[in-house]
Amino acid sequence: MKIAIAGYGLEGKSNYQYYSKDSNNKITIVDEKQPEGTLPSGVEVKVGAGVLNELQDFDLVIRTAGLDPKKIKTNGKIWSSTNEFFENCPAPIIGVTGSKGKGTTASLIASILRESGRNVHLVGNIGVPALDALTDILDSDIVVYELSSFQLWDAVRSPHIAVVLYIEPEHLDVHSNMDEYLGAKSNIVKFQTSEDIVIYNQANRYSSDIADISLGIRVPYQDEVYAHVANGYFYYGEQKLCSIDDLTLPGVHNLDNACAAISAVYPYVQDGEVIGRGISKFKGLEHRLKLVNHINGVDYYDDSIATTPGSAIAAIASFDQPKILILGGSSKGADFSELAMKVVESNVRSVVLIGDEAPVIEDSLIKVGYRAIDNLGKDINMDTVVKTAQANAEQGDVVILSPACASFGMFKNYEDRGRQFIAAVKQLG
Repeated sequence: MKIAIAGYGLEGKSNYQYYSKDSNNKITIVDEKQPEGTLPSGVEVKVGAGVLNELQDFDLVIRTAGLDPKKIKTNGKIWSSTNEFFENCPAPIIGVTGSKGKGTTASLIASILRESGRNVHLVGNIGVPALDALTDILDSDIVVYELSSFQLWDAVRSPHIAVVLYIEPEHLDVHSNMDEYLGAKSNIVKFQTSEDIVIYNQANRYSSDIADISLGIRVPYQDEVYAHVANGYFYYGEQKLCSIDDLTLPGVHNLDNACAAISAVYPYVQDGEVIGRGISKFKGLEHRLKLVNHINGVDYYDDSIATTPGSAIAAIASFDQPKILILGGSSKGADFSELAMKVVESNVRSVVLIGDEAPVIEDSLIKVGYRAIDNLGKDINMDTVVKTAQANAEQGDVVILSPACASFGMFKNYEDRGRQFIAAVKQLG
């Protein structure tokens, strides 16, 4: 076939490796921006604005996640690695989506299943391109696939077990509106049958609405009939499974994530001791509310993955101590009014603002009467940001980088932002 690889980042490179294995395929790499790194030799490359409008002569256009299918103009078939994987994967798939908690929940699921002796492949948005793992998967294995709205955008199949976590407005800098974002998320259940399962956050209306689309068995969490927390233990129905102390991750939201994970594995694992060991062995992902250091009586936490207001709200709720928050970054079309109210209602000692969204967040805070604000703007480095937070902190406080915004402009990505925060905190100590 004549194939266009549309977008040549991490997933695009994986797509190229997968489709180039068939020497009969004629492949062209297409990207609106100049790809980073070395390009394959002998392969035609088309780069530049408008190049996605020039794909009429291709049989197949493989879009990378994050590339709007509507931007591609072709008389061939638009396809994705997600669709290719779902069509060819021999093992059952547990798919996980949501605005926050996807990586943590998917990792908890994988950890529990591995503790039970199953061979598990953790792929997708968590950083492992799914097609890289496809040839290694047996029908006796289990796949845990973290799915963003971008990967689900044009999905034509749904996983056997779909996990729909907390959802809030997100990626509205890429999706045209909230309806499009929810429509993409809904594809995780849209093609389920009566033999499939959807696990959903019943306290979140968006998650519940998506679950209603599924033809499969509906399993809400937390729910007394299914996975829930009571008296310091995780339960599934009336079955006591393990102590919540097995979960080392801070925050009430992570109790919810663990309940979602327990629900997802329960068709395969009902042993409470195994579930407890699986939960305890997962110590958290980088840049997800992780303790960086304890300096002069103050704890510093890196939550750079928190790119939505809801994520920052969850971080605030995770600690009883007085808090200094570092908020701000580039725009994703978010509304900060609920976050501002949470700041007022919680014992937040001060807020340090950075990035393009700093004035917008400041305005939201002032509207609710909060004024302990240091607006540092975007022409600032992380060392100064951390030193400002340190100057505002007292013994017993917690400093949290939980930006509620994307990282672009000041940083390459959320990982770069988190690494710079960690480095700045270590310099303090």
